[in-house]
Amino acid sequence: MFSFFKRLRGSKAEETAQAEAARTPEAQAADSAPAQSGSRAPSPAAEPAQARQPAAAPSPSRSAPETAVAVEAVDIVPPPVPEAAAKQSWLARLKSGLSKTSSNLASIFVNAKIDDDLYEELETALLMSDAGVEATEFLLETLRQKVRSERLTEAQQVKDALRQLLIGLLRPLEKSLMLGRAQPLVMMIAGVNGAGKTTSIGKLAKHLQRFDQSVLLAAGDTFRAAAREQLAVWGERNNVTVVSQESGDPAAVIFDAVSAARARGIDVLMADTAGRLPTQLHLMDELKKVKRVIGKALDGAPHEVLLVIDANTGQNGLAQVKAFDDALGLTGLIVTKLDGTAKGGILAAIARQRPVPVYFIGVGEKVEDLQPFNAEEFTDALLGN
Repeated sequence: MFSFFKRLRGSKAEETAQAEAARTPEAQAADSAPAQSGSRAPSPAAEPAQARQPAAAPSPSRSAPETAVAVEAVDIVPPPVPEAAAKQSWLARLKSGLSKTSSNLASIFVNAKIDDDLYEELETALLMSDAGVEATEFLLETLRQKVRSERLTEAQQVKDALRQLLIGLLRPLEKSLMLGRAQPLVMMIAGVNGAGKTTSIGKLAKHLQRFDQSVLLAAGDTFRAAAREQLAVWGERNNVTVVSQESGDPAAVIFDAVSAARARGIDVLMADTAGRLPTQLHLMDELKKVKRVIGKALDGAPHEVLLVIDANTGQNGLAQVKAFDDALGLTGLIVTKLDGTAKGGILAAIARQRPVPVYFIGVGEKVEDLQPFNAEEFTDALLGN
């Protein structure tokens, strides 16, 4: 999900090992004694799994009931949800969100002959998936060449060939968000109203915290009345401070937030900005001003300029990417609402015409519904594999 440019702090496992080595034998022996009533048990997640040993047999001088209570107090901690199960749940939601496109594409290859009719049906399905003319023509032309050169004779072989072409087309969009290369790492978040920008900021803050990153939010969307309150709600959910003003210049709000992040030693600052259409030139100029002010507050910032786009907008999403990239120089995308009526092919259009990395895709309202983009997983969901 994330890459780290440099290590800002030691891992928890290393800290535990160093602390253990520095302790006296008497202190280590004291730890082996049963915990006193009211003391806090160590968090299972904070110690290496291999370091946890089965409870020792009760001493003759201790009563059995006391030992049973101590063991029970540890055992009632619920086990974590297996990562594999969570991953399968995520992939199932992604496939469900793209089921309209996948059913159209999959049906083409059922008992099909490799002829002009197959390519025509495939062209129609790709265009209807929002892949766009340029990406569709590229995929079909390359597919025809591949079928001829490899002498493919079965419909399933053609589908497999299309899968490889789609993965190759989307792979350049697959990139991890690099953390730790600046402190604070300043992320400027843009997007039109209704794309899910503020919600994505809240979800991303939670993900960053799981990587031991301290987060500060800046409510730079001073144009929309409910934007500040909405961001404040996410701040409360994640126990993250939100820098905001009831009214004022958005650039000034974000400037103050950068100063606060530097003073507090915050790892990541995410700055929300006002939603606007690319055709609103005066508002786009305001965004450029915000970016310039961030650079004055911290040399080299913003380090990331992310655009949140609604996958349901189809080719309009590509137009947004082009306009915001021309104005701000985008470093990444967050594609939301792939669980609605989205057709998914818009990522192929973006990959072909404006290959800005897709850091995350979203398929729902929950925090875990925002996941890093994976070209192979997305292609399989798109083709119904």
